[in-house]
Amino acid sequence: QVQLVESGGGLVQPGGSLRLSCAVTGISSSIYSMAWYRQAPGKQREFVAVITFGDNTNYADSVKGRFAISRDNAKNTVYLQMNSLKPEDTADYYCNAFRPLRDYWGQGTQVTVSS
Repeated sequence: QVQLVESGGGLVQPGGSLRLSCAVTGISSSIYSMAWYRQAPGKQREFVAVITFGDNTNYADSVKGRFAISRDNAKNTVYLQMNSLKPEDTADYYCNAFRPLRDYWGQGTQVTVSS
């Protein structure tokens, strides 16, 4: 079965960096668009970043210039490099694989930005 497993979350100080990983099994991620979403306490889930199967990228305004999404098709893995982290980035981060008529989600990894 299809499985998306996020890792790399944790506690980091403001201004620090983390790299999240999403390991994909059961499908070839190279033919899917891959996205990261996040959900902060008391907030709805929001879009963070996307990389298409053609490797075009787009970002939420709140993370532009700080976050970078990338993929390693040979490893069937997608990454989210997060720099200059702010307390407002604290959330559960979710990996999403999608194409027409298909949509898969991971279980999430927690990121806490606090001093």
